[in-house]
Amino acid sequence: MGCLVSILPVLEFPDPQLRKVAKKVVHVDNKIKTTVDDMFETMYEAHGVGLAAIQVNIQLQIIVIDVSEEKNERLCFINPEIISEFGQEESDEGCLSVPGIFEPIERAEKITVKSLNRDGDEFVIEADGLLAVCIQHEIDHLKGKLFVDYLSPLKRQRIKKKMLKLHKRDQ
Repeated sequence: MGCLVSILPVLEFPDPQLRKVAKKVVHVDNKIKTTVDDMFETMYEAHGVGLAAIQVNIQLQIIVIDVSEEKNERLCFINPEIISEFGQEESDEGCLSVPGIFEPIERAEKITVKSLNRDGDEFVIEADGLLAVCIQHEIDHLKGKLFVDYLSPLKRQRIKKKMLKLHKRDQ
């Protein structure tokens, strides 16, 4: 019997649920593992490289990431914590919760992260490049922060208007 996975609906800015702060996962059990699997499927289906549980309306500190071309390097971070960061670099960021919008954002160039994996085992990873950007972006989601928060109020307002117009059109 195969494992059944679900594609979860992704919340879009300016949905107030995206502003919630995620709670720590107390115990990694089968329910958490199923959530992780569903998040990977949802992320792949949406052609993303990262997804935070908050984006699928689950208020837990869970992130899934796969920045590989082949989509075969799954990384799961449960209760992730950046323990060191180095340098600064700017790169264009997008977000599954703000589809079609890409803006230059400045983040740490290299980071070290402590986390639990899908099995609940602790690990530490050093990341740079796209992976570092992605981890920082997704950890922001767990704090109720979106990449548009790094933009000027005017740009953020323009994006919000555009998103609201799209939502109205889609209804």
